Amino acid sequence: MSGRPKYINRELSWLEFNQRVLDEACCPDSPLLERAKFLAITASNLDEFFMVRVGSLKSAREQSAAATADPAGLSRTAQLASIGTRVRAMVEAQYRCLAQDVEPALREQGILRLRPETAEAADRLYLEEHFRQVLGKVVSPAAVGGHRRMPLVRNLGLNLLVRLRPNPGLGRGHRLAVVPIDNAVERVVFVPAASGLRFMLVEDVMRLFGAQLFAGETVAECVAFRIARNAEWAVDEDGDINLMTGMNRVLRERRKSGCVRLEIEAGASVLVRHYLLRQLEISAQDMYEIPGPLDLTLLHAVAATKGFDRLRYAPWPPVQPPSIDPTRGMIEQIAQRDLLLVHPFESYEPVVRLVEEAADDPAVLSIKMTLYRTSRESRIVQALSRAAMNGKYVTAMVELRARFDEARNIRWAIQLEEDGVQVIHGVRGLKTHAKICLIVRREPTGIARYLHFGTGNYNESTARLYADISLLTCNETLGRDATAFFNAVTGYSVEQNLQALAMAPSGLRRRLLELIRAETTRSRQGHPALIMAKLNSLVDTQVIDALYEASKAGVTIRLNVRGICCLRPGVKGLSETITAVSIVDRFLEHSRVFYFAHGGEDLVFISSADWMPRNLDRRVELLVPVIDLDLRRRLIHLLEVCCADSVKGREILADGLYRLRQPTSADAIGSQEQLYRDAVAMEHEDLQRRRTTFEPLAAVGEEKPRQRPQRD
Repeated sequence: MSGRPKYINRELSWLEFNQRVLDEACCPDSPLLERAKFLAITASNLDEFFMVRVGSLKSAREQSAAATADPAGLSRTAQLASIGTRVRAMVEAQYRCLAQDVEPALREQGILRLRPETAEAADRLYLEEHFRQVLGKVVSPAAVGGHRRMPLVRNLGLNLLVRLRPNPGLGRGHRLAVVPIDNAVERVVFVPAASGLRFMLVEDVMRLFGAQLFAGETVAECVAFRIARNAEWAVDEDGDINLMTGMNRVLRERRKSGCVRLEIEAGASVLVRHYLLRQLEISAQDMYEIPGPLDLTLLHAVAATKGFDRLRYAPWPPVQPPSIDPTRGMIEQIAQRDLLLVHPFESYEPVVRLVEEAADDPAVLSIKMTLYRTSRESRIVQALSRAAMNGKYVTAMVELRARFDEARNIRWAIQLEEDGVQVIHGVRGLKTHAKICLIVRREPTGIARYLHFGTGNYNESTARLYADISLLTCNETLGRDATAFFNAVTGYSVEQNLQALAMAPSGLRRRLLELIRAETTRSRQGHPALIMAKLNSLVDTQVIDALYEASKAGVTIRLNVRGICCLRPGVKGLSETITAVSIVDRFLEHSRVFYFAHGGEDLVFISSADWMPRNLDRRVELLVPVIDLDLRRRLIHLLEVCCADSVKGREILADGLYRLRQPTSADAIGSQEQLYRDAVAMEHEDLQRRRTTFEPLAAVGEEKPRQRPQRD
C-alpha cells in the first residue's frame, strides 16, 4: 500500500462521480441538448453536495474542536480544503465546456443566448415590454448597507446586488440594493424568432432595464449572486411534540440556516464582494467566482424546449414486459409465477396497476406500503386513498424525513389521513427507506399475500428515468416475512425472526458479511468463488474490509458502483481481484443487485440499501432474495452486462480517479442500450409466440386453474 490509506475519502469520491457526469456533458458523441442537460445535472448535484455534505462537515467542525479524522485519514478542515480545491477546478471545467463547446454548438444549431451588448433593436423592444409587464411589477429592490440589514436571502435563489453611483448633489456615496429574482419569474426569457430558438437570461434583462427601478439614479454595477444554505438539520425526536411538527420546524430552520457557499459573478468589485462576505458571515474560501451565468440548472429549460429532436437521444419507449399480459389482472398473474421488471426499459405500469387493482378488488382486505419519494400527481397515492374509502385497511409508512421531499410528503400524509388511511410517519431514530408493498387478499383457499419489492421509489415519474428493479411475488415465506416487517415498523414489536428477508438496521449488515465471508471460505478451500454487486455507493468500512479479505483469499469480485466508492480496487496485496466500474449514461443507475456464487447455488438479491453506514445502521432497509431460477439468471446477466460496459463504463482506479474503458470492438454498445435491446427482443419474441400459439377458450362457467407452478 506504500503508506496509502485503505480507503478513499467519500466526499472526494463523490466529486469524482460528478466529474464523470461532467465528462458526459463534454463528450462530443452525445446529442447536444443531452450535453446541456448533463451540465445542468452537474450544477444541481453540486448544490445538494454543498447543502448536505459541506453543511454537515461545517456543522461537525463547529460542534467539536477535536481534529477527528475520517477513515481516509483526513480531518474535517482538510476535507473542506480539498473539497474547495476540487470544486474550483470542476467549476472552471463546467464553464469552459459551456463557453467553448456547448454554447457555440447550440448557436450553430439555431439556439442562441442573447447578451445585453449584442441584442438587436427589435429584441430590445420585446424584452423591454417583458420587463414592464412582468419583471417591473414583480421584483422589488431592497436598499441595504449602512444601518440597513440585508433581507433574508433565499436558499439557491438568484439575486442581483446593485451598486448606484454617488450623487454629489445629495452628498451620497455608493449605495447598494438587493433585488431578489423570485421563483415566480422565469429564469429564461424566450424571444420571438423566425427560426431556431433565441432567449435571454432574466438577470441580463434586468441589466438592460433594471435602472428603471431606481428613478433618477445611475447604476454603476449589477452583480448576480446566489447562496447555498446548510440543509443538514435533524428532527429533535425527544423534544418535538411529533415528527410532523419537528419536520415543519426543520423546514423553517433551513430557510435561515448558515451560508455554506456564495456564488458570485466573476469581475465583481471589491466593494461588492466584501459587502457580501460580511453580511453572510463567511470567509473568502466559501466564495466561488463564476465565469458565466450562475446556476446552470437553467439549461434544463432550454433542453426541454419543443422541437430540435435531432439534438436529443433517440427515444426508448418502455416496452410492455412479455411476462405480463395487459389484458389480465396483475394479482392473477402474480399468483401463477414470480415476475421481474427491469426499469425503465420495461414499463412501470404493472406496478401501478397492481396497486390500483387492489384498491378496487372486493376480495382485497388490506394494503400496506412504504412511501419515501413519490411523484407530484401520484396514481399510487390516489389508489391508496381510494382503497381506504372502499373500506379496506390501508397503512402507509410515509417517510417525512426524505431530504428535500419533506414538504411534499407532509402534504401526502395529511391527505391520506383525511381519506382514512392509517399513516405512520416513520420509525423513531431511523429513516424508512425500504420499498415494499403488501396486499392481503381473501381467496377460496384462504388468505393470500401479494408483494412488490423494489430498488427504487414508488414514483411513476422517476421510474421513467432511473434504472431500477421490481420483483412481484406471492411466495409464502416472503409473505410471512413482509407481515413481520410491517408489524415491526408500524407497531412496538421487535423484529421477528425473518426467514428470507434481511432487514436493516438489525440483520442486513450481518447477512451481507456472512455472504461475503462464505465466498472467502470457499476460495480458501480451493473452490471457485465469485461476488458481483451493483449499487450506488460503497462506503461502509466493515463491508470494504470483508471484500478486501475476500480478495486476499482469491475471490473474484466485480463491482458496478455508480457514485461514491471508498474501496481501492486493484491494489497489490489488498484488492488485486477486485474491479470496479461506474456507468453514467442517459438513465440514472439506481438499482442494487447482489450475486454470490455460493458453491453453485447462485444466490441473488435485490435491495433498497447501498453499502453505506447510513443504510446499514440508520435506516430501515430490506435485502430481498430472488427465488425463481429464471429471474436469478436474468439478474446475473444484467450484472455481467453492466460490469462489462466498455462504452459508458469508467473503471474506478486505486487512487479514486477513473479511466475510460476502450470498446473492444467497433460495434460495441453500452450496457443501457444492451439492456433495452434485450427488453425489445423479449417483447418481439413474445409477440411472435402469441401469433403462433392457439389457446382454446374455456367453456361457460369453467374457471382456469390458478395453481402456482413449482419453481426451483
